Amino acid sequence: MALEESIKTQLQTYLQMLREPIILAESLDNSAGASEMHDLLTEIASMSDKITLTQEDNARKPSFAVKRGTDHSQAQKAVGVRFAGIPLGHEFTSLVLALLHTGGHPMKLEQEKIDQIAAIEGEFHFETYVSLTCHNCPDVVQAMNMMAVINPNITHVMVEGGMYQDEIKAKEIMSVPTIYLNGEVFGAGRMELDEILVKIDTGAVAREAKKLDEKAPYDVLVVGGGPAGASAAIYAARKGIRTGIVAERFGGQVMDTLGIENFISVKETEGPKLVAAFEEHVKSYDVDIMNLQRATAIAEPGKEGNKNTSLIEVKLENGAVLKSKAVILATGARWRELNVPGEKEYRGKGVAYCPHCDGPLFKGKPVAVVGGGNSGVEAAIDLAGFVAHVSILQFDTELKADAVLVKKLRSLNNVTIITSAQTTEITGDGHKMNGLTFTDRVTGESKHLPLDAVFVQIGLLPNSDWLKGTLNLSKFGEVEINHHNATSLPGVFAAGDVTTTPYKQIIIAMGEGAKAALGAFDYLIRQ
Repeated sequence: MALEESIKTQLQTYLQMLREPIILAESLDNSAGASEMHDLLTEIASMSDKITLTQEDNARKPSFAVKRGTDHSQAQKAVGVRFAGIPLGHEFTSLVLALLHTGGHPMKLEQEKIDQIAAIEGEFHFETYVSLTCHNCPDVVQAMNMMAVINPNITHVMVEGGMYQDEIKAKEIMSVPTIYLNGEVFGAGRMELDEILVKIDTGAVAREAKKLDEKAPYDVLVVGGGPAGASAAIYAARKGIRTGIVAERFGGQVMDTLGIENFISVKETEGPKLVAAFEEHVKSYDVDIMNLQRATAIAEPGKEGNKNTSLIEVKLENGAVLKSKAVILATGARWRELNVPGEKEYRGKGVAYCPHCDGPLFKGKPVAVVGGGNSGVEAAIDLAGFVAHVSILQFDTELKADAVLVKKLRSLNNVTIITSAQTTEITGDGHKMNGLTFTDRVTGESKHLPLDAVFVQIGLLPNSDWLKGTLNLSKFGEVEINHHNATSLPGVFAAGDVTTTPYKQIIIAMGEGAKAALGAFDYLIRQ
């Protein structure tokens, strides 16, 4: 397998950054995949005199390990990074970083975090099951690989589902990334390094809560790290006031969005790339970023246990309390669920919400998409390229997606469009889903579709549950705001998908974040 010239040139540039010699230890069988892997590793090894290609005998074939040193026997336990599969596509960056980090190139990681990982005791053997089209998987793989490079007690294997179908089937893995630790399920879905550390480093939560609790009050505290939150933080910081941003996951739902073609001035991009740009921009200002922190309550001055007479308190899940003169709520929205029997039981076992991530696991199988808006139709078009058949179910009498998308969908010969369909149940055998039951809203007849997967694409729900009873919400649970983005709670503003602002779009959320910050600043100077 030969690399494209552009990728080869890029990789050669990166490999010049290697500071120490490394070994690529391949474990091969007679499969076509093994031959492709060998060709790839041979080509990589030829690009740098610091890389040695050797053979070893590992239980997973084909696979290869990335180790330090020049002598294979000495490097045997030096670094526990292994790729069971060919890490191209979205995982190519994971391969490049594994090579660089093992070869001594500095990680983009705070020394405090490196020290924390190095000090972890115990044996941790991770396996991450991925698909090469999954845009959430690389973050997990890269975080695990960094931990394995830093701490010899930690090992990590990336397992590519397409190459290890028997393993995927035996473990009934139906969503990626799925992470195993010491043979048991550790987690599923996108996980950042800090999320992983919290689960394996005893005492990390208490230490972080104490640190947050001791922070000085902010002038503006933004809750939420999506487009609205990032924009609000930048606009507030530009006013020269003390600004903080606390987020459950920086980037929010944009991290789960693959193709973005309507962000003005950027013809085409992907969610993770756009989020990286958001974060870089926010970090260019004096903004205190507190990631992976869930807000659970907000209390206005002098009320609900808040003894401060001039500061708003935001309480976090870990017990910490942040204080600020003004707060901007930008907690966004989440995928709306069907709320039918079987949905929760088979989530991750055939019920999925990210077709780009989990779709490849159902190659050659019948699947369904529930939802006839743009996201649903785009998902059906994407899935039709590799699954056996796609049924798309729409509650209304016609699809609501843009005409150009509907035209493309109708041109596909392995797609069935079912309108006036109300999903009533997800069926399964106790281990995985096996079908979907729906009611024909015209005839009243109940029908059943045998399926291997269903992808739910029926819109969004605002992340406002934690605000109920604190400020005014609409009947849909959205935070009510005025023209200055002020809520019913003095000093509290809101922006983005969590609010009553119509049209939930990235570019609109960013504009609303800017408005909220300006509104908050205007409020502060008038106090």
